[in-house]
Amino acid sequence: MYLVDTNVWLERLLEQEKSEEVGRFLSYVPSERLAITDFAFHPLGVILSKLNQTEALLRFVQDTFEEGAVALIRLEPEDTRDLLHAMERFDLDFDDAYQYVAAEKYNLTIVSLDSDFDRTEQRRKTPAEVSVGLG
Repeated sequence: MYLVDTNVWLERLLEQEKSEEVGRFLSYVPSERLAITDFAFHPLGVILSKLNQTEALLRFVQDTFEEGAVALIRLEPEDTRDLLHAMERFDLDFDDAYQYVAAEKYNLTIVSLDSDFDRTEQRRKTPAEVSVGLG
C-alpha cells in the first residue's frame, strides 16, 4: 500500500507540471491500495479554498473517499515521540516527519515528489516509479 503525500495530490488537482505522471499513477494503483494522512488532507482544503477551487475540493473528496476507497489515516498523540525522533534523525520538518512516521506505523510506502524523504531509511517512490513498476 502507498501513502500519498500532499504534493502528489496537489500536482494533479492544480494541473501542474507532473500532473500526467500523477494521473498515470492514480490510474494504475487501485484506490484501496492508497492512503492519505489527515495531516495531508486538511492542507488540501486550505490551499484549494484559498485558490477559490472549492469545486475541485468537493470532486477530490467524492473521487477519493466517497467513490474511491482511499484510507484516511492519522497519528495519535502518543506517536509524538516517534515524530520528533524522525525530525531529528532525518532532518525533516514536522509535516514530512508526520508522513514518515505514519508510513512506518501503517507499513506503507511513501509516494511523494519531495526529495526530503530520500534522507530516511524508507526513502520514497515517485508516482512515475510506481507506475513503471506496475505497468
